[in-house]
Amino acid sequence: MSGTVGEPVKVGFVGLGNIGKPMAMRLAGADGVELGVYDVAAGPLEELAAAGARPAASVADLAAEVDVLCVMVRDDDQVRDVMGQVLGVAGDRLTVVVHSTVAPGTPRQLEMSASRHGVKVLDAPVSGGGMGAAEGTLAILVGGSEEAFAAARPTLEAMGKVVHCGPIGTGTRFKLARNLMHFVAFTAATEAQRLAEAAGLDLRALGDVVRHTDTITGGPGAIMHRETTAPIAPDDFWFGVFEHVVALGEKDLTFALSLADELGVDTPLARLALDRLAPGLGMPHSALHPTSTPTEEHP
Repeated sequence: MSGTVGEPVKVGFVGLGNIGKPMAMRLAGADGVELGVYDVAAGPLEELAAAGARPAASVADLAAEVDVLCVMVRDDDQVRDVMGQVLGVAGDRLTVVVHSTVAPGTPRQLEMSASRHGVKVLDAPVSGGGMGAAEGTLAILVGGSEEAFAAARPTLEAMGKVVHCGPIGTGTRFKLARNLMHFVAFTAATEAQRLAEAAGLDLRALGDVVRHTDTITGGPGAIMHRETTAPIAPDDFWFGVFEHVVALGEKDLTFALSLADELGVDTPLARLALDRLAPGLGMPHSALHPTSTPTEEHP
């Protein structure tokens, strides 16, 4: 951790699973951090102890002695259980950072409960998986007050790229928007695989091509540069850019759907995409869309 002077920051980490453990490992190796850890499983505690962290006997013991407590447990119920153990012993010096992805309303509820004890709360789910956690390249999506963010920021920066999304709850909303795209894309990939399989293609080769070209084009993030989803005016810079995207997209989706029909493959997401790509980008449909009326310019 850069820029730390004086006394080390006392940090606790609860939940040493597939992502929590490598996150904690990053903290164990960070300058200016004195790390304590807790998990119900003995194995991860032993690994963190070997890396220089101090295993705690309980969540309460850990919360009583740290300034920042990171929580990466499975679900809302486990987060609430941890907070219940924390609030009985913590003082107003403590900032709890919830890395678990929880329901949209949970962070605000946690903050309201914690504020009665003087405890600050951040919701800070992460994106990047176990590999990103191990390499310290996670995107850490933080919601909470400026005061709470300032208290936890040096700790968070030891684990990845930190984005302060806004007040409490916005980190979780940011993560849910990100994961909506992620898992819809996964579902679209399964449609593409079914089409490729029916066409007698090599599915592993298709996967290789997708990964290769996404590193070049940026994948879906390549179209996420505007500050609004409103319709685009014809004189806007993005109109010409997305006009090209829509024309190519509707052409290729039309061809893919024709192939799917020929092969008897059900592709509902592709059909939805054909209808929603253009309006989703704030653009009119191209001449190739089934609802378009042929003109002299676009026969």
